[in-house]
Amino acid sequence: MKRRDFLGSIGSAFGLAALGGSTVSRAFAATDFVELPFANGRRPLVAYPGKRPLIQLTARPPQLETPFDVFDEDVLTPNDAFFVRYHLADIPLSIDPENFALNIKGHVDRPMSLSLQELKSKFEPIEIVAVNQCSGNSRGFFEPRVAGGQLANGAMGNARWKGVSLRALLDRAGVQAGAKDVTFGGLDGPMLPETPDFAKALDLDHARDGEVMVAYAMNGEDLPWLNGYPLRLIVPGFYGTYWVKHLNEIMVTDQSFEGYWIAKAYRIPANSCGCTQPGQSGFASAPINRFNVRSFITNFKNDATCRAENETTIKGIAFDGGFGIKQVLVSLDNGLNWRATTLGDDYGKYSFRKWQAIIQLPKGTHSIKVCATNQIGQSQPMHPLWNPPGYMRNCVETIQLHAV
Repeated sequence: MKRRDFLGSIGSAFGLAALGGSTVSRAFAATDFVELPFANGRRPLVAYPGKRPLIQLTARPPQLETPFDVFDEDVLTPNDAFFVRYHLADIPLSIDPENFALNIKGHVDRPMSLSLQELKSKFEPIEIVAVNQCSGNSRGFFEPRVAGGQLANGAMGNARWKGVSLRALLDRAGVQAGAKDVTFGGLDGPMLPETPDFAKALDLDHARDGEVMVAYAMNGEDLPWLNGYPLRLIVPGFYGTYWVKHLNEIMVTDQSFEGYWIAKAYRIPANSCGCTQPGQSGFASAPINRFNVRSFITNFKNDATCRAENETTIKGIAFDGGFGIKQVLVSLDNGLNWRATTLGDDYGKYSFRKWQAIIQLPKGTHSIKVCATNQIGQSQPMHPLWNPPGYMRNCVETIQLHAV
C-alpha cells in the first residue's frame, strides 16, 4: 500500500474517532465476526490499511490479533496478517521518510542523527528470523480471569527481519565508560499528559549482544505501518513489549532505567515459573523478559473431525526464547502416552519450528496434546500457571479430535 493511501485511510478513520465519538471500526467495517473460545469472546474481523481482516480487540489504539489458521500456512507470518499491539493511542499518522531521523544520544562520545538512507547504506545489513509475541498472548484463557486485553493465541508472529545491528550503532556513537542501560523511544505517544510515555530499556551487555537490531524491513518489504514503520527495535527471544515501534530515539544512560513501563508495568513474579496462586500478594516482581517454550496444533481446531482408521497428518509449530526446539511430542490419549514428531526446517533458534506426525485414530473422541522441549531441557507445564497480569501462558495445549 502506498504511503499516501495509508495516510488517507487511517487518518480519516482516526479523525472520525476523535471528532464524533465514532470508532475506527466504523471507518473499516467488520467483514465478519469470530467467537474466541472463552467468555465474551465475540470479536469483529476488521481490515485496516495494509492488513487483511484481523481480529480486533480495540480500535483506539488499534490492537489486532492474527486469526489462528494463518499459522498453518507457512513458518513466516505474512506482513498483512501480523498482529498489531499499541500501548498509547496517539500513533503517528504521517511520517516523511526523507526527513525521518534516528537519534542516538546520552552517554556517548558522538551523538548522531541518522537518516533512513544512512542506516541502509552506511551499515552492514543483518537478518534474523524471530518470533514477536505479546506478553499477554492467550490471556483470555486465564482462570480466574485477569484484567487486560482478552487475547486468544494469535498475538504472535514470526518474520524475517532485516536492519542494522544495535551494537554497530552503539559502536559508531562510542559508548562511554560507566554506561549501564540503553533506552528506546518511538513516535507514538500518550493522549493525556499524566499518561507515561512509552519507553523501554535493555542493559548494555544485552543491547550489544549482536542480535538485537534496528529493523527497517520485514519479510523482504518495508515494515508495515502498523508494525512500526519505518524502524522498530527487534529483541529476539524477548516479549514484544521491548520491540519498540516507530523507533526514533536511542539513549545510553549511566544509571539503571526506572521508567514506568519497566519499573511498574510488564512485571512478573520473581521466581522460576513467573507464577503465583490467585489471591497471593506481597511477592517480589521482576521485569518480564524471555519467552518460555510453547507449541500448538495448527491444522485442526478444537472439536474438529477426521476419518477414523485412516492415516491423518497432524501438524503445528513450536518455539522458545532462543535456545531452539529439540523435540515435539504428541499424545493421542490425553497425556497417557507420547510419541515423537518430525521437525521441519530450522530457520534459526528464534523462529517458529514446524512439526508434523502421521496418526491413525479409532472411531471416537480423542484428547490430543502437544508438548515441546528446547535444547536446554525446558518444557511446558501440563496445567496452566497463573499470575496477576495474565502473562506468559505456555501450558500443554489440548484439542478434542473426533474420528468418524
